Amino acid sequence: MTFPLTWLYAPGDRPHVVAKALRSGADVVVIDLEDAVAPDRKPYARAATAELLHDRPPVPVHVRVNALGGPWAEADLAAVIPAPGLSGLRLPKVSSPADVVRVARRAVSAHAGPLPLYALLETALGVEHAFAVATAHASLRGIALGEADLGADLGVRDDAGLDWSRSRVVVAARAAGLPPPTQSVHPDTRDLRSLAASCAHGRALGFLGRAAIHPRQLPVIERAYLPTLREIDRAETIVKAALAEQGAQALPDGTFIDAAVVAAARRTLSLARRG
Repeated sequence: MTFPLTWLYAPGDRPHVVAKALRSGADVVVIDLEDAVAPDRKPYARAATAELLHDRPPVPVHVRVNALGGPWAEADLAAVIPAPGLSGLRLPKVSSPADVVRVARRAVSAHAGPLPLYALLETALGVEHAFAVATAHASLRGIALGEADLGADLGVRDDAGLDWSRSRVVVAARAAGLPPPTQSVHPDTRDLRSLAASCAHGRALGFLGRAAIHPRQLPVIERAYLPTLREIDRAETIVKAALAEQGAQALPDGTFIDAAVVAAARRTLSLARRG
């Protein structure tokens, strides 16, 4: 199984930046039609993105459309859903399962093949509905937080104030059988040390991978989410023990392992092969 770790945003009204993003080494490029594009530039961004996605790009490309129910979302969806090069849609400010269902039904009839959807929860109401959103439709492949908007909505004064919401989304994704959420973007593109520390914190909370807004952030994110040699050694020990015996058991150091621990070890080894 392949686990994307890096998701690089690029503004849809700057095709030259999108072109650089496609060569950046990011696992997924996310063309942004929402926050990164000024209102008077949105028609151009939409048209340029649809043109780019007329062919299949060299890496998976998702599009973050404008907020559902807003003045631009319908035109965004009409322009990009039919594009053969589109690999996924990121839906901002999702607050209920109905938001996902509406887009999923539209995509089924307009896109050639299944179109994965990803819901961004950016309000208190969205976080409250996390599990309902995560189970809204089979086309939904992931949920994540939009932390800038969520922080403003909640009125939190410090990064730690978002930890409860982060854990809520991690639990909802797991309960729904979805991959672990990706972390929201780190807004300071130059402070790579704080990015690394933030990624370590996100990984400890159960996130897997992170969105980025500059290519220089990509290696830091990847290093933070790849397993260490110690983690790889332990995962190999767990998997070997599981192959030797059936059911729950203890390792030589006394640590108890069961099927869930073995599954986590297999994921670690899958990530290690990527590295």
